[in-house]
Amino acid sequence: MRILVDADACPVKEIIEVVAKKLQLPVVMFIDTSHILTSGYSEIISVSKAPDAVDFALINQTYKGDVVVTQDYGVAAMALGKGAHAIHPGGKIYTDYNIDVMLMERDIAKRCRRAGERIKGHNKKRTNEDDSRFEQAFEALCRKASGN
Repeated sequence: MRILVDADACPVKEIIEVVAKKLQLPVVMFIDTSHILTSGYSEIISVSKAPDAVDFALINQTYKGDVVVTQDYGVAAMALGKGAHAIHPGGKIYTDYNIDVMLMERDIAKRCRRAGERIKGHNKKRTNEDDSRFEQAFEALCRKASGN
């Protein structure tokens, strides 16, 4: 079991490493070549900055039982389809029961933006409560996935 991170715009990389070290779990962070990331703990995989290159590289290395951290509902859906666990940096755990609704809401929001509507609730400033919520949910998910 590994932790795989869609790390380009991930706001919780440090929290992921703290929890992973605590539970002694390996971490692989995926970035594109327009980003620079170093870590003394995680393996960093850099891929081309082609559209969705990070997403496809991450999913190609995802196996049953892994934990995937991503903001992208499509990546989460593919991870679930491979038998992996998935969590949003906000702390919401993606499941087979909620992913379809999330994908539908994403599609509706995309259509609204194309029609010129402004979507409220996006781009809120991240808070300490957001970090705490993620850390608690992430650690619980990792413990469940690893049997710790």
